[in-house]
Amino acid sequence: MMHMQALWPRDRDAVEGARIEREAARRVWAFASPYRTQIVGFLVAVVAQALLGLVPPVLFGQIIDHVIPDQDKGRLGLFAGLIVGSAVAGAVMSLGERWWSARIGEGVIYDLRVALFEHVQRLPLAFFTRTQTGTLTNRLNNDVIGAQRALTATLGTVVSNVITLVTTLAAMIYYEWRLTALALVLTPLFVLPYRRIGAVQQHITREGMELNAAMNSTMTERFNVAGALLVKLFGRQRDEAELFGTRAARVRDIGIRSALFTRGFMIMLGLLGAIGTALVYGLGGLFAINGDIDPGELATMGLLVGRIYQPLTGLTNARIDVLTALVSFDRVFEVLDSPTPLADRPGATELRDPQGRIEFRHVGFHYPGSDEVIVETLETPGPEAVGSDAPVLIDVDAVIEPGQLVALVGPSGAGKTTLTNLVPRLYDVTDGAVVVDGHDVRDLAQESLRAAIGVVVQDPHLFHESIADNLRYAKPDATDDELVAACRAAQIHATIAKLPGGYDTVVGERGYRFSGGEKQRLSIARMLLKDPAVVILDEATSHLDTESEALVQEALATALNGRTALVIAHRLSTIVDADQILVLDDGRITERGTHAELLADDGLYADLYQRLART
Repeated sequence: MMHMQALWPRDRDAVEGARIEREAARRVWAFASPYRTQIVGFLVAVVAQALLGLVPPVLFGQIIDHVIPDQDKGRLGLFAGLIVGSAVAGAVMSLGERWWSARIGEGVIYDLRVALFEHVQRLPLAFFTRTQTGTLTNRLNNDVIGAQRALTATLGTVVSNVITLVTTLAAMIYYEWRLTALALVLTPLFVLPYRRIGAVQQHITREGMELNAAMNSTMTERFNVAGALLVKLFGRQRDEAELFGTRAARVRDIGIRSALFTRGFMIMLGLLGAIGTALVYGLGGLFAINGDIDPGELATMGLLVGRIYQPLTGLTNARIDVLTALVSFDRVFEVLDSPTPLADRPGATELRDPQGRIEFRHVGFHYPGSDEVIVETLETPGPEAVGSDAPVLIDVDAVIEPGQLVALVGPSGAGKTTLTNLVPRLYDVTDGAVVVDGHDVRDLAQESLRAAIGVVVQDPHLFHESIADNLRYAKPDATDDELVAACRAAQIHATIAKLPGGYDTVVGERGYRFSGGEKQRLSIARMLLKDPAVVILDEATSHLDTESEALVQEALATALNGRTALVIAHRLSTIVDADQILVLDDGRITERGTHAELLADDGLYADLYQRLART
């Protein structure tokens, strides 16, 4: 048992390395298949370069054995010219080989990066709530760059060294098979260590990637505006520097370990090559002294033997580079192959000419648990995973007619926001169905469904771009006049007009250059440009001062006119005119009716209203 346990880590690394190698290589080739023509050009350039590399050693031997003894100056000049010409042609072929390998490698990486970005965007919202932004961007950036190096650099090295090795061995066997056999005696010492060393280097590489991801996550969270503000307000700059220093030190240590491990292996290979060359020269010198071979042939063999050990060293090192690079591919493919549970069904229906009728048919819902993660190595189970089997919504049944304003009211944690998230299908119901204009949202194409829905949340997000760019996110082809009209309706045009840059003013990360009320009105203007049939307001005025709230309410009156509205309101005074009020408590609708009807019922709604009225 002790013996088996001692072997287990090595066996596990070998099995894991083999699995990564096979799967990643298969997937990489699938991405490379559109570049078959470029691959042919690359191989032609590599073969030509390898053959041209044989010219100088062969001609050098001819010069020693024939040209110098014959004092043939004409052939000496010809051979010298051929050596120079082969060097020039080889340089051209080398440039061509590098050009082709770069085109192939960069093209594959481009395809992979775009596919990865598109796939991540299709992942459900639960994935993003359980994944650190820095860790995710590190996976999409640094790991892809690691894969990029393998394709653009290692690809050319491997193929070139293989062809150089084969052509050189053929030439050596032609000249002197005994010296060739002697040169190959040390070959197993080049080949055998790579699997064990490659497995260790894979482990180091994976650990280094994870440590880099943790360090990048720290920077991402602390360097955004909200994170930087929090650090400053709590006076934690020194503590944060120490935390970052600790994580950076771990990255440093793994980098040193990787560098020393790689260099030590290369030194070992270099020593083996030197020993092999010395053996060839020693035995070849004896053959030359005994007259078995000509001095020129010995010189040729001496030059050729270097062309054996150099590619052997390069291949062994490249093999390890490939194994470690395949770790990057494996981590990228882990994300790319992750399931998309909210994908459109085959033949999904397009929602055309939306009217805005919404039905909740006995809806039940609970959040995904820790056993329902999308990418295991990226996600950290959040609070919703604890006791996630407990339902958040239970048998919610309601109908909202086109043009109606329906308010959702209830204590914190009652399920109000969760219910609104089911309408644009940010999550799928666990039981029952959400129906829009007679269609189960699971049967609708998500893009057309979400095009019919406009959402204004408590803390709207603005990109670090100009005001105009943020507004056109809803309608990319919107004219300047349409932007102005939307902003006038949202009561924000006058504020924008006073800015030196007007609509070209950059809003800052997350819009921090604007107040809460200004961001809300910008988000309302953006929603108006979208012109949705359904509007969802999630606590849109809860954190605003009185003046800002009045402006936002005026803007909302325009935004909601003629549209179906689903409103979550913290201040109940803002929804007294709602067509219908749904009161949620512990995931159930416990009351429903108009403001007057619910006050008369003297239930939870009346209690909430009276308590807020006293504050």
